[in-house]
Amino acid sequence: MARYDLTLPLTDEMVNMLRAGDEVTLTGEIYTGRDAAHKRLIALLEKNEPLPIDLKGQTLYYVGPAPASPGHAVGSAGPTTSYRMDAYTPQLLKLGLKGMIGKGRRNEKVQAAMQEYGAVYFGAVGGAAALIARCIEKSEVVAYPDLGPEAIHRFTIRQFPVLVLMDAQGGNLYESGPALYKKEIL
Repeated sequence: MARYDLTLPLTDEMVNMLRAGDEVTLTGEIYTGRDAAHKRLIALLEKNEPLPIDLKGQTLYYVGPAPASPGHAVGSAGPTTSYRMDAYTPQLLKLGLKGMIGKGRRNEKVQAAMQEYGAVYFGAVGGAAALIARCIEKSEVVAYPDLGPEAIHRFTIRQFPVLVLMDAQGGNLYESGPALYKKEIL
């Protein structure tokens, strides 16, 4: 397993070098989105209407940030459970989405689409929402302000710590991690 400091947006070269288990820090801009925003994005696609953001090469963080306290860009900003976006994700990957940040497993359709379109799924530490928020330097709502914290935000992040949970080659830490544990420990 390797360690990388990456500047966003993600490129195909970056995605292809990452492997499940790699430790990564991300710096640059990412977008946020949870299930309500995803549902609206897919509704636009179904009507052949343009999306409010260009997803090509972008990374989506599955989060609904808490309101910011004075002097901070956001309040706590921990990841939400990713499987809630699984029904929408393959269509967004087809549009060029390269990275996703969340927590928990993804379904087989998402994993297959990640391999087909070249994308990576990062895990952020659940339960460390206040610490993660320190890596977010700026936040602005760019779509769906009526959704409140679930609106799509553009975050400027610096040294945002993540772990590669699933890579574009089919590597899956949810499978390889327990197998390694059994081999090494048991």
